[in-house]
Amino acid sequence: METTHYATLDETLYRQTLANGLQVTMLPKAGYHKTYAVLTTNYGSIDNYFIPNGESEFTAVPAGIAHFLEHKMFAKKAGDIFEVFSHNGANANAFTSFTRTSYLFSATDNIKTNLMTLLDFVQEPYFTEASVNKEKGIIGQEIEMYEDDPNWRLFFGIIENLYPKHPLHDDIAGTIDSIAKITPEQLYAAYRTFYQPSNMNLFVVGNIEPITTLAWIEANQNAKTFPPATPIQRQFPEEASDGHDIIPYRVTELPVKRGKSIVGIKGLIPATQDRAGLKYRTELNLLFDLLFGDSSQNYLKLYDQGIVDDSFGYELDLARTYHFATLSGDTAKPQEFSDAMISLLEKADSNPDLNEQRLALVKKEALGRLLQSMNALEYIANTYSGNDFGDASLFDLVNIVDEITLSDIQAALRQFVRSEALSVFHIEPTAAAQS
Repeated sequence: METTHYATLDETLYRQTLANGLQVTMLPKAGYHKTYAVLTTNYGSIDNYFIPNGESEFTAVPAGIAHFLEHKMFAKKAGDIFEVFSHNGANANAFTSFTRTSYLFSATDNIKTNLMTLLDFVQEPYFTEASVNKEKGIIGQEIEMYEDDPNWRLFFGIIENLYPKHPLHDDIAGTIDSIAKITPEQLYAAYRTFYQPSNMNLFVVGNIEPITTLAWIEANQNAKTFPPATPIQRQFPEEASDGHDIIPYRVTELPVKRGKSIVGIKGLIPATQDRAGLKYRTELNLLFDLLFGDSSQNYLKLYDQGIVDDSFGYELDLARTYHFATLSGDTAKPQEFSDAMISLLEKADSNPDLNEQRLALVKKEALGRLLQSMNALEYIANTYSGNDFGDASLFDLVNIVDEITLSDIQAALRQFVRSEALSVFHIEPTAAAQS
């Protein structure tokens, strides 16, 4: 078993790749009562065009199938897996993102039993026509709920602008029409393709002993028979490298009291999936903290002018095949908000908030948040399991943050923030909502 000690965090990771390809990572945390485990497959909502395992031609599957599959994994012939976890004192959950699906539990005892339950239920699919059709109604209600959420509509509105061709613009849950087309055969095909042990990783953190825990996992996996691992072949639509396919502006009306505005920036140059990619993501996060953090002159000025309020926020999402950033907020003047954001972005290279003194402060704040987060088992497991940077991970972030210079920030700014990569989406109140 490979061990890596991170002196700056005083943490030791234990790693082992099993014979079937499953990657197991463990982080013992002395003094913790709780243990948290997450089993993740490198398969998310964007993976809708692929060659199914055992076949030779690409096939398209309905939007939302990865999320649908996640839901169906909990329903077994013998009953609901949530009840099994609950009986053994564990809280269980799952989630699907654009690029991955994760199944997890937390518990203070019966760790071996719960860990075996996690591995067994994810590795034993059970789909029937009746149960699939029943799930369509349940997920359909979930989709309708999100369609009524103006913040969700704002987020996907800007993604549709930035990625009109890429499946990223499809809602993770799909649409009522798309999930209506899902069949048990498609679910099994997706499962066989993406739920291969070699495409999955298991992260266990908390009150564990690594050698004993690994022995449990290995015994469980050795008792099962898996088909030979096969390469996964995905395909995505070709996008314009100069951003000419980006939709620059759209607006819609919803029954909201105040308008909403969001500015999006699409990364036109792909980020690498290695330590350099993690460093680039960190540089961009620091850049936005410098420009728009609540201690920046930009933010204070915009706040005093009434252009932003406490609803203002910015986010960066960087994963395989895409990366983008958003700046959004509630506002009575959506156009004024987006104009101000774009002006700051386009003139950022000479912005006075980009200076050595501010960078030192922002880096210190970032390290403080990171070190505080390292006390949260859920944060550690979910962040590590969603890693898109090869051997680099959140455990390298202390050193990465420390080595970043103002020149690095300025280089990342010039690479990422381009006029042709910008887009705007507004939500304005309907006439009825205003009256």
